[in-house]
Amino acid sequence: MPRTILITGSTDGIGLLAAQKLAHLGHKILLHGRDADKLEAARAAVGAVEETYVSDFADPNSVVALADAILAKHSHLDVVINNAGILKTKNTQTPAGRDIRFEVNAIAPYILTERLLPIVSQNGRIINLSSAAQAPVETDALLSFREMDDMAAYAQSKLAITIWSQELAKTLPNGPIVVSVNPGSLLATKMVQEGFGVPGKDLNIGADILVEAALSDAFATANGQYFDNDSGAFAPPHQMAGDAAHCAAVMDALAKAKNDSQTDKI
Repeated sequence: MPRTILITGSTDGIGLLAAQKLAHLGHKILLHGRDADKLEAARAAVGAVEETYVSDFADPNSVVALADAILAKHSHLDVVINNAGILKTKNTQTPAGRDIRFEVNAIAPYILTERLLPIVSQNGRIINLSSAAQAPVETDALLSFREMDDMAAYAQSKLAITIWSQELAKTLPNGPIVVSVNPGSLLATKMVQEGFGVPGKDLNIGADILVEAALSDAFATANGQYFDNDSGAFAPPHQMAGDAAHCAAVMDALAKAKNDSQTDKI
């Protein structure tokens, strides 16, 4: 049976390639991007696209608008793939006064998923893009802007989304399944090329694991787990994901970031 699948950040890289693969398998794809022209090009590249949505994840109001646009058209989603991410950009401070890596990589998917959760099927899946790069989260840096090294901010944002994934899963024992996935290190994405100046490895490595996470039985009982595609197995994330106090602090900071944006009133 065809599944309705939302993929954020699906105008290029592994998001676009995963969308192409899932569409080829007959699933209904909702594409998201922040640039309307790139989104139309992605629609053409994927072919069978149910809908496209423009939203800038650096702006929490835009994230809420995206969720509400989806809610207006759909009574259920089967899979949400929170793929959108950023490492390096000229302007790292968002309109909300936060670092763009935290905003796009962790806060935006938190806001989007919370708003869409009522329509995600109980047997559905929420797949959050993590990374091999994970570092303890400085919650004050998550909540308010300060100059940070690109990689430090990125790694902290990726541990934040990994912690949120496992904590959200605890509240959903009957589904949907929530997993975090490192799609593979140094893949041939725009992010890797801009951040590290290397061509990167085959994008299919990352796209294929997203397809597997969305569809395969191997992920059907993986609620709250972290999949490391570098090792090809479920594995423990950063050790601080096992620290209850740190996890609680991260969850409190994500909730505060959402509330500070006053997104519930929009």
